[in-house]
Amino acid sequence: MKILVNIAHPHIEQSRVNATWLRALEREHHVSINELYKEYPDEKIDVEREQELCLAHDRIVLQFPFYWYSSPPLLKKWQDEVLTYGWAYGAEGTKLHGKELMLAVSTGSEAGKYQAGGGNHFSMSELLKPFVATSNLIGTVYKPAFIYHGALSATDEAVEASARDYVAYISRP
Repeated sequence: MKILVNIAHPHIEQSRVNATWLRALEREHHVSINELYKEYPDEKIDVEREQELCLAHDRIVLQFPFYWYSSPPLLKKWQDEVLTYGWAYGAEGTKLHGKELMLAVSTGSEAGKYQAGGGNHFSMSELLKPFVATSNLIGTVYKPAFIYHGALSATDEAVEASARDYVAYISRP
């Protein structure tokens, strides 16, 4: 299975979790890495390049830190510009049908904050519903997200373990 990981972290050099995940992915021969903020520092997305990358892979992973209950702005822009009508959705928009879509999300807060009655009042499953809806619209098979909670308080050992778990998770058939 050919896996594309679109990493959307505006300051990955300052990240503990996403940077560690990136280093782990770099050792995997079956994974193509596409760092959106590195590729497009001017935020001018090469739509044709991005669509070709999507077509060349069986599984598309969107990796990002959870920002204001969603993704960083460049990933939203990527969705707006790459997943176009007539290509990704609409009567003729079937290019991604049958491919798999998966999320890899890190949060600063502990898991308990993301549940009914928790500090954020909603579960991650509820908060990630727009991505499920997008997957449904573009005809991809949505796979359960890999979520890492507590990035702000995690030990280095826990972050390293999460990287191993992440690579194993997205690599499963």
